[in-house]
Amino acid sequence: MNAMPSPSSLVLALLEAMEEPGLIIEGQRTTAANAAARQLLGDQIVGNDVRLAIRHPVALEAILARRSATIGVTGIGGVDREWELSVRSLDRQLLLVRLTDKSALRAAEKMRVDFVANASHELRTPLATIVGYAETLAEDGDLDPEMRRRFGNAIHGEARRMLRIVEDLMSLSRIEADRFTHPSERVSLQEIVRIACENGRHLAETRGCIIRLDVQDNLPEVAGDFAQLLQLTDNLVANAVRYGCGPKASEVVLSTRADGSMALLSVRDFGEGIPATHIPRLTERFYRVDAARSRDSGGTGLGLAIVKHIVERHRGRLEIRSRPGEGTEVRVWLPFA
Repeated sequence: MNAMPSPSSLVLALLEAMEEPGLIIEGQRTTAANAAARQLLGDQIVGNDVRLAIRHPVALEAILARRSATIGVTGIGGVDREWELSVRSLDRQLLLVRLTDKSALRAAEKMRVDFVANASHELRTPLATIVGYAETLAEDGDLDPEMRRRFGNAIHGEARRMLRIVEDLMSLSRIEADRFTHPSERVSLQEIVRIACENGRHLAETRGCIIRLDVQDNLPEVAGDFAQLLQLTDNLVANAVRYGCGPKASEVVLSTRADGSMALLSVRDFGEGIPATHIPRLTERFYRVDAARSRDSGGTGLGLAIVKHIVERHRGRLEIRSRPGEGTEVRVWLPFA
């Protein structure tokens, strides 16, 4: 029979097996640290005073007093990184100090809070307009027909805007619910872009713009969800028309072609373009480069967020290129079926 490992060997083996940073403390000295801890705090911590590794005063007090504790710590491994530091006794001499990274959890919570606040704001604005006009219509019976018609049109427009926001929020929710389910349909991108071109034609005409197709013949089918890929393309075309068409730019180019083992879908406009500082945030929910212009154009602020989630579900890749004065191009790579 094999000899049982000594407790110290077992402790060291378990420590090294931990994915989270972990330290073994004896007295005031760090006697062992796993790979995650050494990567985070440096190899020099092993064999030295624990204060070289842990500088947080409350955490140090618990360690030196050999007291079990769970403490929130900020700044280890980065200014904004948040950790949960736990101190537990292993025996009369040894302590286990474990660090659990809470940064992603905190970021997700902040994103949720921001999302609720933004959604509430986006819905409150048209709702306030509707309430104001409706109260005027209800209380003032002497309004002339032209003003009554103008108020009615405003109420109708704001109600439709609220409906678009709610529909986009529901769409995002459905896409997120399916994000771990890989689409299994065989989809023709040629058919997708032709339908999207037709869907965007009316909006383009109201902006004095045309949508030009540049489609590679005999492009292999992609693995996808037809409805979601059409929604993705519709959103990209609508964005290009809304923000890229104007007196000096009257064309949007919608193209598809093979690019290695993937299909490349591209939507390009030749409008004002977007400053580089905004590009990393364009796929955030309700993020707008120009909030007033976006609302006037009929956008909900959710179009590119929906695009990003659809691309992620399809195991694809998204890239946004833009330069002020030269227009914007959004590229989506999708794997062939």
